[in-house]
Amino acid sequence: MQTQKKYQQLLSFEFYPPKTEEGALNLKGVHQKLAKLKPDFFSVTFGAGGSTRDKTFDTVVKIQEQGVSAAPHLSCVASTKDNIRQMLSSYQQKGITKIVALRGDIPSGMMSAGEFRYANELVDFIRTETGNAFQIHVAAYPEVHPQAKSATEDLRNFKRKIDAGANAAITQYFYNVEAYFYFVDACEKLGIDLPIVPGIMPITNYSQLFRFSDMCGADIPRWMRKGLECFGDDRASIIAFGNEIVTRLCQQLLDYGAPGLHFYTMNQADPTLAILDNLGFGA
Repeated sequence: MQTQKKYQQLLSFEFYPPKTEEGALNLKGVHQKLAKLKPDFFSVTFGAGGSTRDKTFDTVVKIQEQGVSAAPHLSCVASTKDNIRQMLSSYQQKGITKIVALRGDIPSGMMSAGEFRYANELVDFIRTETGNAFQIHVAAYPEVHPQAKSATEDLRNFKRKIDAGANAAITQYFYNVEAYFYFVDACEKLGIDLPIVPGIMPITNYSQLFRFSDMCGADIPRWMRKGLECFGDDRASIIAFGNEIVTRLCQQLLDYGAPGLHFYTMNQADPTLAILDNLGFGA
């Protein structure tokens, strides 16, 4: 099993922009707790079809002003060259140096994705417009993108994003460590040489996890699915079981040289902090 030990192990966290004042207050507290771990950056998502464009910008700027790098998501969907150019300029003015460039999900009823069809086109545009002003992260799918025709096609699409100028990748979450390392091996055989950071999803809610996983194509192993099912509505047991599973996953990833961990926090601090505490990351 190949490793990526040549890369420094980094830590990052993903937020989504809050929609209400209550949500903003909650996120402020979550951010303060996680900032104590001195992460490399916080990323902030970009709603389907650009629905959170302004909120994403505001959230990113607030995080950056508090002393930790922030990385806004930019999406192809519903974007034009003009509005991406404007956002890049605005982020540069605010001292933002990291971008997560994605194709994004096309909302139901939208007929066209926009001027950018695929993430590699967006990456290429960012590089053409801004040179090396931004460190660009892109998405990777160890268990294959749900819309890809094959694993081979998915790898080729991933390489196109790298060749366009991406610096690093963050994976969709997964619970099968072998899928991640098989993907890394396959990338290395194609000459892809950059950090591929595993995305980590803490487990706190049985039905939510299954719904998300069905949408994004993340596999839940049968033994894990059956284990979660047996707890029914016992949320405390679900959280304890999930904490153990995800801690073990993270430890295996780090032991074999994964270049860091990127947590999908769902704007909650405690589930992520519990896992990191188990791993010996003290705040």
